[in-house]
Amino acid sequence: MNVIRTAIREVLILEPRVFGDDRGFFFESYNQRALAQAAGIAVPFVQDNHSRSARNVLRGLHYQIGQPQGKLVRAIVGTVFDVAVDIRRSSPTFGKWVSVELSAENKQMAWIPAGFAHGFLALSDHAEILYKTTDFWVPEHERTIIWDDRDLGIGWPVSGPPTLSEKDRRGVRFRDAAVFE
Repeated sequence: MNVIRTAIREVLILEPRVFGDDRGFFFESYNQRALAQAAGIAVPFVQDNHSRSARNVLRGLHYQIGQPQGKLVRAIVGTVFDVAVDIRRSSPTFGKWVSVELSAENKQMAWIPAGFAHGFLALSDHAEILYKTTDFWVPEHERTIIWDDRDLGIGWPVSGPPTLSEKDRRGVRFRDAAVFE
């Protein structure tokens, strides 16, 4: 496994070793020991989520304040623009964001530790992502920061308004959001 550091050192891009030939391909999408050895990620994953989105659907920026979740994210169909925002007030990168294009083709994964808000935009006609979480979903702890917050200035590759859920339309400004100390 190849580990690529991002501008926010705790957010990682992981490239699995892919074995391919004219029949197709094979790779380990998750190996606890390899993840710990290569990236120092030795956390228990307790839930797997699967999301399908049409082109221009934007989901996020989501996080849980009471039971923070680390996420291991990968695209299995299509392509997404995946974003992590540091919402740890004591961090030197507080309020900064990084992005990665995850696709079924590049097979990269993003590690987004607890303490970050997460969102993604579907760039292909359809995109499906799978992600593992380090804690369970608890609706009363869920929070949303508005996707187009001016203070964050995320460079979403959209041409026109994205398709949003009602929850995401009601997201709060970053400056008003509950954050981690």
